[in-house]
Amino acid sequence: MSKADLSEKNSEEKIEYLINEVNSKEAEVAELRQELADAKETIEEFKRMIFASRSEKKHVGFDDPNQMTLMDLFNEAEFASDPSAEELPIEQVVEGYLRKKADDKKKKSTYEEMFDSLPSRELRCSVAPEDRICPDCGAEMERIGWDYVRTELEIIPAQVRKVVIYQEKVACRKCAERFGEAYFVEAEIPSVLIPKSFASPTTVAYVMYEKYINSMPLYRQEKALLQMGVKISRTTLANWCIYCGLKYFKPVYQVMAGHLLERNCTAGDETPCQVLKEDGRTAQQKSYMWIHCSTNLDGLPPIMLYEYNPSRSGSVPENFYKEYKGKYVIADGYQGYNKLPKGTVRCGCLAHFRRKFYEALPAADRKAGKSKSPAALIVNLCDKIFEIERGFIELTPAERKIQREKSKEREIWKMIWTALDNISASSGSQLGKALTYARNQKPYMENYFLDGGVPVSNNFTESCGARPYAVGRKNFYFHDTPDGAEASSIIYSLAQTAKLNNISVFKYLQTVLLYMPDYINEPEGIEELMPWSDKMKKLCAINKKPTVEDESGNPALFV
Repeated sequence: MSKADLSEKNSEEKIEYLINEVNSKEAEVAELRQELADAKETIEEFKRMIFASRSEKKHVGFDDPNQMTLMDLFNEAEFASDPSAEELPIEQVVEGYLRKKADDKKKKSTYEEMFDSLPSRELRCSVAPEDRICPDCGAEMERIGWDYVRTELEIIPAQVRKVVIYQEKVACRKCAERFGEAYFVEAEIPSVLIPKSFASPTTVAYVMYEKYINSMPLYRQEKALLQMGVKISRTTLANWCIYCGLKYFKPVYQVMAGHLLERNCTAGDETPCQVLKEDGRTAQQKSYMWIHCSTNLDGLPPIMLYEYNPSRSGSVPENFYKEYKGKYVIADGYQGYNKLPKGTVRCGCLAHFRRKFYEALPAADRKAGKSKSPAALIVNLCDKIFEIERGFIELTPAERKIQREKSKEREIWKMIWTALDNISASSGSQLGKALTYARNQKPYMENYFLDGGVPVSNNFTESCGARPYAVGRKNFYFHDTPDGAEASSIIYSLAQTAKLNNISVFKYLQTVLLYMPDYINEPEGIEELMPWSDKMKKLCAINKKPTVEDESGNPALFV
């Protein structure tokens, strides 16, 4: 409104107009202040993600009488002392000391048993010939025994050696002399792993183990092999991994996937990756490594599968689970899991639910460990559910289902939903984002009550699936080709599943490469190569003494 228009109005209209203008400006200022506060909060969150610890554990404040500070570590006697405490009678002190000595002896025995499972050699230190002469009579002294001195642990660094394979042929000499020709037999030899290549199962398994378990990039392995006296380019190492991953490991991977799809409950997650050379995509575009795995509550052997896909659309889990025979899938709030097959029950993750509110806590409150903010209320209620669930870890799924109903978990969830209804925040703030996430996840969060085999969170998938891949990704940065990404997903799957089943990952990869050239078209043979099979537990046991040796006394390459 112009000044001329304003001058023509009467005083009341002028006052009303000015009041509306002031209110409008105040509302605009309030909105801008809120946007500024949200932006500052987002910046602080980014700073925390980059520079601060990523742990979501609760921190106990320094005012907690049971919490030791850094200075208390130097003053522990005063911290732990209690003048009012009575000393124990000497009989109880002696009894406790003897019990502690017995416990220590028991632990030592277990330690010796662990060492006893390792390959061993004896180092016998003999007396020098010149010291065997008796200084009194000049006669040669005789051995009267060996005294045990100590036991040491010896680590032998990786070595590279060439293996020259010969094949024995035998023939009947009598038939040759009588008939001019003879029946002959050739010895059985191990199948070639890669045509026209010097790669052996041991070598390829070692390269895979270093890359996918120890996160050692191929260019570093190239340098390490050069120090061992062997010049092998990283291109050759990559070709070995891709060829063996797609040809020999993929059939094993597919059988594992079949076992996973028969589980009653599975879990899913996804983490970004980068592939440089992919048709129709730039090197900067994100691709994804999808994770499909079993849960840690069904009492069955764990399975951890990775699946490479350039897309993050819901078609990926939809295709993977199209033959799913189970009923429950636990995942985070990503909407792509809404396309699960009909009849599948989607379950929410309490860890992701809690994390959103933890991120909404003011930075000062996180450090102090105490807060009266609405976000802290939700975090504390989630912690109570986790605490109750920890008491059910050793139960069977049926027992866990019963105990969940008897516990206070249902009441805690009612308190959570009631609290959320009474919390208001701007949509751009961390708290507003947490509220939106929580309300969207409400239909799924309490579905774990339906079956005791369903975990309350997806932490197992993140810690045992996404985190190992993320560690490796920090070292090798990217995948070069889609074939390389697919091979990596398959090798990661076999390696992590073997690790979770408590067998030697290196021995397992080596054993699969040893047998698969002959098992490639034998489903029954591939079934024996599952990490939880009796055969693999026997051949790939950790700290297992070698049972077969070659002529030089070293473990044989072929069993």
